[in-house]
Amino acid sequence: MKKARVDVLDSASPEIERLHRLTVYARWAIVSVLWMSLGLWSLWALRREIALWLEHFTWVAVWYALRAHPISGFGLFFCTGMTLSVLIWQSRNILWGLPKSEQLSLARQVRRIRETGPSHPLWKWVVRQ
Repeated sequence: MKKARVDVLDSASPEIERLHRLTVYARWAIVSVLWMSLGLWSLWALRREIALWLEHFTWVAVWYALRAHPISGFGLFFCTGMTLSVLIWQSRNILWGLPKSEQLSLARQVRRIRETGPSHPLWKWVVRQ
């Protein structure tokens, strides 16, 4: 198995950190867009059931509402799942640091951005002269 090389970049490079920060922002932006579109639509479709839940909450009422509106339930579960996955991913990175494989992947991406030059869309955010 061939070992991955990082020629010019070490794992503490500010460019790698900027790319990682950009990745974090992009993931949270995707989650926000999901909640503002699919999540709000799903909640709007369940507005009558939510009003009933506020009066008399039971788990059976939630189960029947999600069973009666499966697309809305899927939308809520999808938004919740994406939010939890980004939270867990970011918590892992904060608590234990980036795994070596992810560091190498980010280093390769930074190298590709550098090789492409200023025409790359991420150039001005990652590589600052």
